[in-house]
Amino acid sequence: MTTPVMANVGPQEKQLLINQIPKLKDKKILIIGDVCVDEYVMGDVRRISPEAPVPVLDVEEEDIRLGMAANVAQNVASLGGHAILVSVVGNDTGANLLRDLCAKSAVNSEYLVIDNARPTTRKMRVMAKHHHLVRVDYEVRNPLSAETEAALIRRVEECVEQADCVVIEDYKKGVISRNIIENVVSICKRHNKRVLVDPHKTSSGPFYQGVDLIKPNFDEAVTLAGMDFDDLRHNPNKVVEVGQALQKITGAKEVVLTRGKDGMVIFSGKEITEVPTYARKVFDVTGAGDTVIAALSLGLVSGLSLVHSCMLANYAAGVVVGKVGCVPCEIPELIEYIQTAH
Repeated sequence: MTTPVMANVGPQEKQLLINQIPKLKDKKILIIGDVCVDEYVMGDVRRISPEAPVPVLDVEEEDIRLGMAANVAQNVASLGGHAILVSVVGNDTGANLLRDLCAKSAVNSEYLVIDNARPTTRKMRVMAKHHHLVRVDYEVRNPLSAETEAALIRRVEECVEQADCVVIEDYKKGVISRNIIENVVSICKRHNKRVLVDPHKTSSGPFYQGVDLIKPNFDEAVTLAGMDFDDLRHNPNKVVEVGQALQKITGAKEVVLTRGKDGMVIFSGKEITEVPTYARKVFDVTGAGDTVIAALSLGLVSGLSLVHSCMLANYAAGVVVGKVGCVPCEIPELIEYIQTAH
């Protein structure tokens, strides 16, 4: 079995990445997938309710942010790229909030499809300092209707020619189906556009057949490959077997398998490369995968190799995990982080 080669991350590689960042500017990434509005209600707990044995949160701050595919889009924009977002929203307040947030983040939301039968996904997190007390979800996870699917595919056809590459962000909220995957892959092949997919939760590898690159974490990769999870969970040496199985099942030439504190393993054809993680501290991993796929896609279309694009993505993730919630990675922070991380 092939042994992974560890990528060198020295001063020369760091300078290469820093020099590349201006070249990310105005690269166009089409992001297709589930979107949501992340709402945060934050404060402190000092007493128990007299009505029931539950904590009472004294609210000190409220925040509203873009989540899921919309978070990918805002990370593309914050890194200098041009983000085009295609998704499905309801005819409701949540959709208005999402569009307002997109406008503030310089994300193009003109290709959103409205479905009157579905609410816009919203997730409200009630937090005491950095501790979650409860999360309240407003969402429908059923598959899209045939009419809404057709409308979404038309939106992709309308804007794909603008894009330098396409990212499918599948959070399993109903927007991405096998039919959507097949149609998007077909459209992108006709227009010679690279397709990257970022899968979340569970599915099967053939579901994503035809994409150029797939970026699962280790647990997702095991499920996608249809392998025995119990046999692999405590055997990190099996990571090569998992990645290669996923290449065969999906037909993707490239697999980027993320492993949290253990970094990434990159499968490109028959080459296998490990990239270490650069996170100095971890506050919250929420949205870190979104930052990774945003930076990775921009790196690739700006001319970086897959390995160097993954290095850039790892540094970007190292910035956002030091913060709470879905936040974009800003260029000055990224440059400083590359310069100072070990």
